[in-house]
Amino acid sequence: MYVNGFILAVPADKKDAYKGVAEKFWEIVKDYGAKSQIECWEVDVPDGTTTDFRRAVKCEDGEKVVFSWVTWDDKETADASHDKMMADERMTTFFGDGKDMPFDGKRMVYGGFEPLVWKEA
Repeated sequence: MYVNGFILAVPADKKDAYKGVAEKFWEIVKDYGAKSQIECWEVDVPDGTTTDFRRAVKCEDGEKVVFSWVTWDDKETADASHDKMMADERMTTFFGDGKDMPFDGKRMVYGGFEPLVWKEA
């Protein structure tokens, strides 16, 4: 299992627009081997004393934190999908040149992870 994780700031009034982007992204990413996509909208994100989610993405007034991840069978599948997804015509059809995205991609934090502990009931 491999996980791509993301944290970003989205203006509160663009929640529906962000949801639409996430849903369109799933249509692409699943075709390249993703197993799941979870998108979480801020409900209770406290300010920390040293650092926190808000500071990580330079959250501005009126913005909410989004915490999301995409799961893959392995890192190789995730890595192999990246260039193919970027070349997929749906990326341009759905998202254009990226200027109309409902968030500032420069403030997004992301990375790849291997689960250390995974428990389910």
